[in-house]
Amino acid sequence: MLPSRRFLPSISLLAAFEAVARTGSVTAAARELDLTQSAVSRQIKALEVQLGAELFLRERQTVRLTLAGDSYAREIREALRRISSASLNLRANPHGGTLNLAILPTFGTRWLAPRLGRFLDQNPGVTINLVTRLSSFDFRLDSIDAAIHFGHPHRPGAELTFLMSEKTVAACSPAFLRQHGITKAEDLLDIPLLHLTTRPDAWERWFADNGVAFQNVHGMLFDQFATAAQAAITGLGVALLPTFLIQDELKRGDLVAAIGREVESSESYYLACPPERADYGPLSAFRGWITAEAKAG
Repeated sequence: MLPSRRFLPSISLLAAFEAVARTGSVTAAARELDLTQSAVSRQIKALEVQLGAELFLRERQTVRLTLAGDSYAREIREALRRISSASLNLRANPHGGTLNLAILPTFGTRWLAPRLGRFLDQNPGVTINLVTRLSSFDFRLDSIDAAIHFGHPHRPGAELTFLMSEKTVAACSPAFLRQHGITKAEDLLDIPLLHLTTRPDAWERWFADNGVAFQNVHGMLFDQFATAAQAAITGLGVALLPTFLIQDELKRGDLVAAIGREVESSESYYLACPPERADYGPLSAFRGWITAEAKAG
């Protein structure tokens, strides 16, 4: 249910406020909006009257946000961005059928993107918009219909559909393997290890799974698998990488397994969506397609 209309300022008032807040100048905002300075000033004043709060401090020829105005500007800017995004999506696909999907960067580029053409061929009325997410998504705040989630099978506020499990391998370049003479898991304690910031305890779990006692595990940090894989290729160390994401590098011989044993991750990949969007047509079609693709391997 929408709040009372008296608390819903018009888009023109909000656009004027956002422009002045962002530029710090009535003159610059007026130029951007193709209005006169007096017109922008009147809109700001009308908004303050409607809200019953002062949004700017006027100091001679300058304006400065009040504390309340600064907080309001942050929320209004995001609201206007979402309205603009929704309008752009509708214009791109006026007959509906848009799916906004948050993806994990390397999963999206290495696994999903090469297959996505098949889904679009099978569902010509659907438009998919992809946005990468390294941080955790929040369906209450993000304007997305679904997300690729790596983790455990329970997540508050989300309905999860299992896609696939994951096996990781300790991978490095062939030259690095020869240089350090790696033959057993214990040998990795004394060489550079490459870590992923989103999986800070991955190496600790790997050593534990291989029965290796350790004190502390140090090394370089990376925020994406792709950059960690490239660092391993160039000989910077050994990285724990999902085997299904580095198939090409393994086939070419750019990467090799430092220790042959693969370790199955305790977490898996899921398609997550808010429960109220579970029956949305484009999402239902995508769910059926991606689960079949994941099962096919």
